[in-house]
Amino acid sequence: MTSKYYLAFDFGASSGRGIIGKLDDGRLELSEIHRFANGPKEINGELFWDFDSQVAEIKKGIKKALESGVEISSIAIDTWGVDYVLFKQDGTPARLPYHYRDSRTDNIPQEIFSIISEQDIYKRAGIQMMQLNTLYQLYAHKKAHPEDFDGATLLMIPDAMTYMLCDAMTCEYTEASTSNLLNAESGDWDFELIRKLGLPESIFPEIVQPCTSAGVLRKELQEELGCGAIPVVKIGAHDTASAVASVPAPTQGDWAYISCGTWALLGAELDKPFISESARLAPLTNEGGLEKTIRFLTNIMGTWLFQETKRVWNEAGKKLGFPEIENMAKLSEPLKYLVNPNDGRFAAPGDIPGRVVEACAASGQGDSLSDAEISRCIYDSLALCFREKLENLQNILGHNYACLNIVGGGTKDKFLMQLAADAIGIPVVAGPVEATSIGNIMGQAIANGDIKSVAEGREIVKKSFGLERFEPDASARSAWDAAYKKFMSIK
Repeated sequence: MTSKYYLAFDFGASSGRGIIGKLDDGRLELSEIHRFANGPKEINGELFWDFDSQVAEIKKGIKKALESGVEISSIAIDTWGVDYVLFKQDGTPARLPYHYRDSRTDNIPQEIFSIISEQDIYKRAGIQMMQLNTLYQLYAHKKAHPEDFDGATLLMIPDAMTYMLCDAMTCEYTEASTSNLLNAESGDWDFELIRKLGLPESIFPEIVQPCTSAGVLRKELQEELGCGAIPVVKIGAHDTASAVASVPAPTQGDWAYISCGTWALLGAELDKPFISESARLAPLTNEGGLEKTIRFLTNIMGTWLFQETKRVWNEAGKKLGFPEIENMAKLSEPLKYLVNPNDGRFAAPGDIPGRVVEACAASGQGDSLSDAEISRCIYDSLALCFREKLENLQNILGHNYACLNIVGGGTKDKFLMQLAADAIGIPVVAGPVEATSIGNIMGQAIANGDIKSVAEGREIVKKSFGLERFEPDASARSAWDAAYKKFMSIK
């Protein structure tokens, strides 16, 4: 097989990367050619994404890829879920896209539930209720700025970026599934739900499957970048969909996964949606995957807690990196302080260390935690939250998982991986780190006919990237069991 080169853009909640994937003789090599910051932009007290800057960074990445001298077979973009752009009839955004942490959706769910119940919404979409979902965002947006909807077309964030490259005004299935506006069974927009919410049906474009062509670079971009008509592909545009596609899953037996980054998404891969009242209460969500699979998963706050803690401490003059935070935690007494990582007080940017202390005080654990104790509290609490969510998943599906595959940037934290294995009591297989970019590239390879399936892609992952196995510490089991009881009592 001739070497093939694919350009993947992976946007996270704090940074983005352009990565070239070289596929040759059943192995994949990655080269990062562009990295950039990607954070919220505050304007008059509201949070937005700097869409123009994001598109400019994509163009910089393409230019760098071209300058590397390789022949790019295709380009694809993945991002976080739920956020969107409303495009006016002239093809320009009505306004900057809102950031999912913007406060305008406060109290919106309760208003919507007076129109249609939370239970009925879940029966239709099968999506975990989070006020950041597109459903709640659009309702709030229309209340504040109804003029943005006149003659507009809604594109989810990665689809909006793709549109800026190649004129494809379509929504990719895995990303659209995070909106809470798709019917889980049909995989298409639930227009009955949309009408109940008073949203215009006309803004919702065609939904297309991942691993399909979106077109080629616009002629003006070809001229600007000095290149030809490079194909642009729709892959698993939701970053977790691409990450799950790269999970080096065992070929036999049941397995579960966590895509661990700013958010930690824990779940299982299913052939069809699983919608029940117990799943809603868990809460578990039915999002789309490659090859029409379902990502049956739940959202956990993830490394966001470490990211914000580090930022706050750094701004206070404490020059602590992630390794220093980890070392402090290792030296602190284990399982002494615990919080619920999914507590709403941790959702918004701000003083996460102070909020950890506040949560500990509220549950009677004390209010004089040192920095080391705050660090250890976050580590232990995340590990126990992983256990809780995995047990919920197993109970609802009736499976006992023998292995937990953790992929993504969080796997670089080996201490967290070991604590996860200890808390859960089953082996953790960690890696690959660049799971999302790998899944993006595999999706492009499938679209181009260079590999046949996700299963084939997963075998390539196993051959190409080092994985690390963490065995649970049996001697610590009783301590973790006792801590789990405490954790569940303070939730």
